[in-house]
Amino acid sequence: MELILRQDVENLGFKDDVVTVKNGYGRNFLIPTGQAVLATSSAKKVLAENLKQRAYKEAKLIEDANAIAETIKGYEIKIASKTGSGDKLFGSVNNIDLAAALSKAGTEIDKKFIKVTGGNVKRLGKYDASVRLHRSVVAEISFEVIAE
Repeated sequence: MELILRQDVENLGFKDDVVTVKNGYGRNFLIPTGQAVLATSSAKKVLAENLKQRAYKEAKLIEDANAIAETIKGYEIKIASKTGSGDKLFGSVNNIDLAAALSKAGTEIDKKFIKVTGGNVKRLGKYDASVRLHRSVVAEISFEVIAE
């Protein structure tokens, strides 16, 4: 079943992408929740026209995303956390903590666009994360988890 996504869907695609999914997933989840519409020939024509009109705006968004990417690459992010024996943490450090650290540094980024490499961090040390600022702009940042 071919669908046109109306918004970004995790592990499937971005807004306005034409994707092929299994019938049940499309019929029972994506269409009823308003995340996608059927990709009929008329819907594809409307999509093509909208994409053509949006091309200029998209260039501006990519330029802004690149500027933000350069800004956050320059940050030295240190996240303080409580530790137990050795270098183990009480709890873990994840994308929510990284989003809070970035906002404290001066750049507001939504937590759902941040992915910590390897999932949750449970030990002290240096780690990497990727921040998706635009569908074509992904910034790689490194951060350090230190003891409080």
